[in-house]
Order: sequence, then structure tokens, then C-alpha cells
Amino acid sequence: MAKDWTIGSVLAWTRSYFDDKGLENPRFDAELLVAHGLGITRLQLYTEHDKPLAGEELTRIRGLVQRRGKHEPAAYITGERGFWSLDLKVDSRVLIPRPETEQLVERALVFLKGRPQAKVVDVGTGSGCIALALAAERPDLQILAVDQSPDALQVAKANRDALKSPVKLQRSDLLSAVQGPLDLVVSNPPYIASAQVDTLMPDVLNFEPRMALDGGPDGFALIRPLIAQSAERLMPGGALMFEIGFDQGPAALALFSSHPDFTDTALHTDLSGHDRILTGIRR
Repeated sequence: MAKDWTIGSVLAWTRSYFDDKGLENPRFDAELLVAHGLGITRLQLYTEHDKPLAGEELTRIRGLVQRRGKHEPAAYITGERGFWSLDLKVDSRVLIPRPETEQLVERALVFLKGRPQAKVVDVGTGSGCIALALAAERPDLQILAVDQSPDALQVAKANRDALKSPVKLQRSDLLSAVQGPLDLVVSNPPYIASAQVDTLMPDVLNFEPRMALDGGPDGFALIRPLIAQSAERLMPGGALMFEIGFDQGPAALALFSSHPDFTDTALHTDLSGHDRILTGIRR
């Protein structure tokens, strides 16, 4: 970078650089990383766009930009991601929370109306995003967040402690270490077919944990036991809700609907109109 750079010129250069690298959201990423490097808000990038930058500030920004240029996700670079109304810590030990998953939280909250002190388990919690969002809206809930990865549970614990949330954490392979009866099981399980994982964009493939992505040969390797274990632990009238891939709707619904212990199975689309969430009620 040349001398006499201002916030505005650095922002414009970074956006152009990210665009040349083929990044999906070059403007957003440029704003996010430049603001993070300077310790200011994204709004200040524009209200202070003529402010000249010191050498150490340019060096700090350059390091962040180089990392993103290698397709490292911006959320891992900044160490945080917004989800629901929460600011969560994230790193390469956990999947980055997606906006689509917020709709799983929405459906869970609708189901939980009129169920005080309901017992809820978030399976494969990762960063803890689903469990912590539910607890933020409904502090009365008895929420247990489980994951088989000790590393993921460390991230979830850091988020729980930072938010002073009542969510409990436990290591468990799906629901194997959990006892019922439960009111609700929610999950964003690994659901990408193994052969498709290697075709993912480099931001995901090279940085996000494969165990949080790979759902086996057909994408349902963990969903099948999740359905079976949920049937054993949910109380009658309890619900199972989980996320799926955009192209898995009919097959996933057929799989879920074929289980004799569930009724009212339904497929729900996300805000983009893609199949995204399956829900069902324990008979």
C-alpha cells in the first residue's frame, strides 16, 4: 500500500482486491475487516472516510486482508459472528452460524409457546448458537446443548459464559448420553453427502470443520439415528426439528415420515424458497 492512505481509499482498494479474488461479498467483507482492523464501527468507515491512517494501522489491515484473500472466512478472522440477537465467538473448531439456521430458532419458539420450563436439547451445538438464542428469548427453558467434539464444546462454553446463559453443556454422540422425556430436540446436523464436501467453495472446504459438514454417503448418516434416538426420548406431543440441505427436501421428508413414531412431519422453506427445515411430532 502507498503512503497517505485514508480510511476511504483503503476501503475502496480492499473491496476491489476482494472482487478480483472472486469473493462472494467483497463490499461487506472489506467493511467488516477494515473496521475490525481499526477497532471502529462500519458506520465510522463512512463518517471518517477522509481520516489518514498510520503505518501500524495499515499493517494490521494488510494482515487481515491477506488472510481473507486466501479465502479464510471473515468470521474466523474477526473471531465473531452475529446470530439472532447475539454476538458469538467463532473459530475453526466450529461451523460458522448461518442466517438460515435462525429460522430453526423461530420455529422452535413457536412450538414452545405455552410450554413453560420445557426441556430442550440442541444436538451438535457447535458454537452454541441455537441453544443460546432460545435461552435468550426464553430463560425459563431447561436447555441442554450437546456435541461430540470437545473443541466445539469449548467454544460453546466461552459463548455461554460471555452471555451468562443458563444453557447446560454435555459431550454426547447425538442423544446417546441424554435422557428423556424431552419436549423438543433441535439440530443443525452434518447433512452434506461425502462426495459433495470436496466440491464446496474453498471458504468452507479449507477452513470449516469437516465433521460438522459431512453427512455420510447420502447426507443422512447422522439424521437417521437422530430421528430414532429422538423418538425414544421425546414425550408424546414433543417435537423434533432439524435443518437439511436445500436439495434434500423430498428424500429427507420421506425418511422422516416413514418413522412410525412421528406424525405431522412437514418440510419448510427458508427465506430464499429452498427446502431447509423438517419438523415432526412424537405420537
